[in-house]
Amino acid sequence: MEIRQDITYNFDFLGMQDPFRLKNMEIALKRIIKAVNEREKIVIYGNCDLDGVTAVSLLFLVLKYLNADVEYFISDDMDDKLNINSRLIKNHIKFLGAKLILTTGCGSQSISQVELCKKLGMDVIVTDYHKYKGVLPRAVVINPNQRSCNYPFKDLTAVGVAFKLSQAISVYYQMKSVSKYLDLVLLGTLSKGIRVTGENKEIVNQGLYHLNYTNNHGFRALLKVYGIKNINRDSIFKLSNNMRLSTKNKRYIDNARIAVELFITENMDRAEQIAKYLKNEILD
Repeated sequence: MEIRQDITYNFDFLGMQDPFRLKNMEIALKRIIKAVNEREKIVIYGNCDLDGVTAVSLLFLVLKYLNADVEYFISDDMDDKLNINSRLIKNHIKFLGAKLILTTGCGSQSISQVELCKKLGMDVIVTDYHKYKGVLPRAVVINPNQRSCNYPFKDLTAVGVAFKLSQAISVYYQMKSVSKYLDLVLLGTLSKGIRVTGENKEIVNQGLYHLNYTNNHGFRALLKVYGIKNINRDSIFKLSNNMRLSTKNKRYIDNARIAVELFITENMDRAEQIAKYLKNEILD
């Protein structure tokens, strides 16, 4: 299967690095194309922080746009190494009929967990940004911080790496609208509280532009519920802080899953209901 890289890059890539410079990107793309075209079940697996929520939402929306058979799963048990959870694989994801698991922001040290997935007939693509010790699992790993990866910008977040994968997907399927998802990348990136430099600066600047014209019902509901009239870096950084899901709240896992629903819903009334609920829950 030949991956088309001769397509002229459009606005989505201005000021950003070529996603195919990330190690294993072409291998990951070939596997995703197979899953999409053959209607294999894809499960996106992510963490419960806002970076993870936006990364899961982004990949879900992109794959749904391609009419893929896709579901998502927010983990309720991430250890210090941000490993995939074996219990969840055996007791939940296996029963979804998954053939391909895409992780977001986790999995670079999940050696035994990936072996379990393989034993159960599931391939794994790890998208991550964390530095790691030791060897990588026997999976397709996309991580700018893995050894021998020549990608020049090393400070992408989970949703940033997920967007690079989305860019690669958009090249193959000639998706001209992938840049509209930069509103999600913006929110997830700012939620990490990191210095906005390099490619992250482009993500934030372009994300702010697209957020002004967003058709994402979840974002439109958030802007309304939080009374945000001027969209700028400060107002969206404040929104990301307000949306941080506190682990002190026993319902934070449920709230993370509900937050994904906020960003992927196609119903504006439901989006407003979720936005109001999350605002009240998080502030309590």
